[in-house]
Amino acid sequence: MKLQTTVEITPLERPIGLRNRVAFVGSCFAEHIGTKMRESGLPALVNPFGVLYNPFSILQALTQNPMYDALYFEDDDHRWHTWLAGSKFNASSLEACKAGLLSARGKLVEWNPDTLVITLGTNRYYEHAESHLAVGNCHKRPQSEFVERELTQTQCVETLEAICRLFSRSQVILTVSPYRYAKYGFHESRLSKAVLLLAIDEVARRHPEQVHYFPAYELQLDELRDYRFYAPDMLHPSEQAIDYIWERFVERWLDAEAHRYLVDYEPIRRALQHRPEDPTSPESIRFREQTRQRLSDLVAKYNLDI
Repeated sequence: MKLQTTVEITPLERPIGLRNRVAFVGSCFAEHIGTKMRESGLPALVNPFGVLYNPFSILQALTQNPMYDALYFEDDDHRWHTWLAGSKFNASSLEACKAGLLSARGKLVEWNPDTLVITLGTNRYYEHAESHLAVGNCHKRPQSEFVERELTQTQCVETLEAICRLFSRSQVILTVSPYRYAKYGFHESRLSKAVLLLAIDEVARRHPEQVHYFPAYELQLDELRDYRFYAPDMLHPSEQAIDYIWERFVERWLDAEAHRYLVDYEPIRRALQHRPEDPTSPESIRFREQTRQRLSDLVAKYNLDI
């Protein structure tokens, strides 16, 4: 008896390997999956601009001239922020904030990803009413300072294609966050996701050699259709759901060598996470030395440059 519907995931023609550099950009779900990859000992750059929810904000972070003063503001505590990026971008001066944004962009360029994973949460974005800038983060400023906008399907397609052109050598994986936007209303949240899904499907059909869709949204809604797979707020995926979606990503889109490596790395990962009661004890020091040696042996076995 079959008691669960299974979302079919077509394997990539160019599966992700151990030596491929992967970058994750977008919503908090990108951070969840990107962090899973890093914790598994695989090379990953995760959200260098902080959390961004819609395609237009991602494109702005990648292309706006970072020297443009209107992109920055000083808060009441005399900290500088940029409208383009997440709240972790703050500094004591305008120049330092500009340098932070330049550094984030430089990290992504230097990383030169073989695979770029873009996770989208919504087709909605906010425009700063005074400057008419599209903002990636409102930084808890009063809602009266912003106007909410919606990207059409056509605008989403054009924006995603522009991002893909910036990363023409990269394999691009598009996915939609399973997070439910209760503030819109659940019907409106579904409509927002539908616009993204239709746009992604069109981009993937136009550029089948470069662009692929990973069905994180469908895995959450169709395979994990139970509230036990949601966090206590009943909106975010639970840790168990994130683990499951990560496992499906690994199962279908990583190559055979990467699978073997992950099996070998798992006991080392657990050892690295171990927190002894007395880190200075001889047993703890010996355990750390043994773990470092096991990691060194694994790196040598797979001929990795870590």
